[in-house]
Amino acid sequence: MQLASRRIYTGRVVRLDIDTVQFPDGSTGELELIRHPGAAAVVPCASDPRGEDPILLLIKQYRYATGGPLWEVPAGTLAPGEDPETCARRELGEEAGVSATELVRLTSIWTTPGFTDEVIHLYLATGLTAGTPARERDEFIEVEPHPLSRVLTRIRDGEIRDAKTIVAILYMAGFILGL
Repeated sequence: MQLASRRIYTGRVVRLDIDTVQFPDGSTGELELIRHPGAAAVVPCASDPRGEDPILLLIKQYRYATGGPLWEVPAGTLAPGEDPETCARRELGEEAGVSATELVRLTSIWTTPGFTDEVIHLYLATGLTAGTPARERDEFIEVEPHPLSRVLTRIRDGEIRDAKTIVAILYMAGFILGL
């Protein structure tokens, strides 16, 4: 239970608080917590997802924090008051340059609950139509189609290491496609 909270930093995306909390055993302590508005991520499926080996659009994006590019699904931060599905559709267009006729909610995940309240809402997009990407100034992205079988192999082999991407694709493969 939160007893007090002190704001240490406010940035463009995150805020850092020091919270005084009461733990389940009755003791108290201070915890650092990164407050995040939440995000949405979407697996763009460029072919029938129930087909032989569905084609997924992955983005290869430069990430300073990891020291180079990562393979990911399109994702972005929720705007104030924004519905996660609206965010997913926006990011699909901005980053992958496509729109979808259907968006199916997969699940929501806590990214790193030891120090942040960030939740990412995961979706599957189908019925894609090509458009024009509208990337932000700090987004350096390449979009590439990959068969699901190759994506699963790349997850297994450690080539795809982005957590939201791994969860979204494995969720889709296991629970939507029943692989």
